[in-house]
Amino acid sequence: MSGASAERAAASARAEALRREISHHDHRYYVLDAPEIGDGAYDALVRELRAIEAAWPELVTPDSPTQRVGAAPDSQFAPVAHAQRMYSLDNAMDLAELDAWLARVVAAVGERECAFTCELKIDGSSLALVYEDGVLARAATRGDGRTGEDVTANVRTIRDVPLRLRAGAAADPPARIEVRGEVYLPLAAFERLNAAQEEAGQPPFANPRNAAAGAVRQKDPAVTASRELATFVYQLVDPRSLGLSRQSEALEWLRAAGFHVNPDVATCASAEAVHAYCEEAVEKRGSLPYEIDGVVVKVDSFALQEELGYTSKAPRWAIAFKFPAEEKTTVLRDIRVQVGRTGALTPLAEFDPVTVAGSTIARATLHNIDEIRRKDVRIGDTIVVRKAGDVIPEVVGPVAGLRPEGAVAWEMPAACPSCAGPVWRPEGEVVSRCTNVACPAQRLERLGHWAGRGAMDIDGMGTELIARLVERGLVHDVSDFYALDEATLAALDLGRVKKDGTPVVLGGLMAAKLVAAIDASRTRPLARVLFGLGIRHVGSTVAEVLAAEFGSLDALLDAAAVEPLALGEGVTVAAALASDPVARVEGVGPVIAASIRAFFGNPDNVALVERLRERGVRLAEERSAPARPQTLAGLTFVLTGALERHTRDAAAAALKELGAKVSGSVSKKTSFVVAGADAGSKYDKAVALGVPVLDEAALDRIIETGEPPTADAPGGSPAADAPPVPGAPG
Repeated sequence: MSGASAERAAASARAEALRREISHHDHRYYVLDAPEIGDGAYDALVRELRAIEAAWPELVTPDSPTQRVGAAPDSQFAPVAHAQRMYSLDNAMDLAELDAWLARVVAAVGERECAFTCELKIDGSSLALVYEDGVLARAATRGDGRTGEDVTANVRTIRDVPLRLRAGAAADPPARIEVRGEVYLPLAAFERLNAAQEEAGQPPFANPRNAAAGAVRQKDPAVTASRELATFVYQLVDPRSLGLSRQSEALEWLRAAGFHVNPDVATCASAEAVHAYCEEAVEKRGSLPYEIDGVVVKVDSFALQEELGYTSKAPRWAIAFKFPAEEKTTVLRDIRVQVGRTGALTPLAEFDPVTVAGSTIARATLHNIDEIRRKDVRIGDTIVVRKAGDVIPEVVGPVAGLRPEGAVAWEMPAACPSCAGPVWRPEGEVVSRCTNVACPAQRLERLGHWAGRGAMDIDGMGTELIARLVERGLVHDVSDFYALDEATLAALDLGRVKKDGTPVVLGGLMAAKLVAAIDASRTRPLARVLFGLGIRHVGSTVAEVLAAEFGSLDALLDAAAVEPLALGEGVTVAAALASDPVARVEGVGPVIAASIRAFFGNPDNVALVERLRERGVRLAEERSAPARPQTLAGLTFVLTGALERHTRDAAAAALKELGAKVSGSVSKKTSFVVAGADAGSKYDKAVALGVPVLDEAALDRIIETGEPPTADAPGGSPAADAPPVPGAPG
């Protein structure tokens, strides 16, 4: 062996030894929390390995500890199809629901022994990790359960994720193995992150869960590495291929393989033991260094798990016991009224800040005056607050006996707090509304709604920028977006100053991007325009129905100008509906039609439409010749339940391509209902009305052949004689 070859062989052997030693110390520090050496000694090992790899670049391996933070992938967050679906879990909201589930499982397994594994439910973001020949090959987010996003480059930066499986798990690692777990942000790391955010003048994160999910999807892996993320792994996708027969055994295998497995796991032989575990978890919740929001209870035996199977949404062999909402007391300081984009006045409770379920809250909606009266909350009260579902702040009510003297019942103001316009409460409704269409509060909300993703999707046009444009008099209504130019935007003063005292302006680069985004929004589909206008009761689904029916805003305006027959002597409901060209559209109806008429009956709103037309916004659908024959023209389908081979959107698109209408509700006008597993009230209504019900196999035939179903075709029986749909009631 030549001198160079011997030197290289020695370097390779030393690099491999260093990798093993560093990985060992990483496991001791990040997983076991039991370090054996100090930081200085550890850093010396890493420096030595880096020096060898710098001198011999060909010795660098993907699982080297030096490669945890590398370059971002060429294609950010490419879609990843999960080999096995990542199911969500059904919830038990209290011990009674948990007992009912336990009883069902015990009844299903009969006389056989049935133990349960109880694990803390980590409040984080789900991950799937794939190892090939023992080396981390891919990491993906949960996504919709079937398809996630490739976040391998970012997950490699998480120090407790092994880049190579430890030899203790198996002498020869399997060729391919997939594990699943939760990535989370420890509370101490969350506090440090928010302190850094505030120091940099950035808004703090709402809670550790959101911060963790956002960190995994950073474009720069170095940013992910700085977030101090951690994981708990809890599942082997194919444990029986490793000779494992129980979840408790799988967790031990995962520990031996080097994964961070939560230590608070118990195998319980009875419902009483499960109860005790859950009650203990509730008590220790506040003392843990990470957020949990419940307990996951699983049937321990994999054989029994397979026998119990799955519903369309969740395994029957596992359930999440959700903790009761954490409640805190605080003092209600004020009730402020917030004005929404449609003029709705919403009372908002403002109280002394209090930490609930991992984040600090200081306000919560009180919904409406009826809710305030029902709860009898008054300014100055000591109140109980919580987070509904551990997410939405909620005022439970006042603490009896602590009301201050002189506290009076709160009333909705008679004048809008934003514009002093009159406040009106429509008969039969709980919401009070400002009737002034020029209300400044509505202006900001309407502008933001128009620019939002669900509407015209003007990228970069955020609420802060919109407020500045309004303040400077550059934008009064949505049509003014289309009069903005690069020079005006580039010079826009953002209301902040630099260290040298000069104002911060938007700048040329951002201005160019905004103008491009505004131009792109001119050609959004008609449904986006209708939704963006903010017509009351016209959400995205109704907007799509209207766009498909009328094809242009002019045609809708003409239809809205027709005054329908008024109910009265000689005029039936059917006659009144038939006389209204908007209301008789499937999925619209008289209430939505009245709202549309009221909107376009306002001359200011019609003038706005004309300004949009003048500024180049497309107000009609571009209808090209259909790609497939319109063999389903005139037929209306309703999709309900969970389909196995199609997403709801994909099935609807395929039917529409053949000329069908797809509605969200069942009526006598419905031609067919396609029912998957767990179909509910729509299936029941179809049966009651005699609407034919199809299964997914019939849907496949329709999409493949383009032929409409017949009553005697398989899966095409009338509802009255239809065989039960899997998972459907009755």
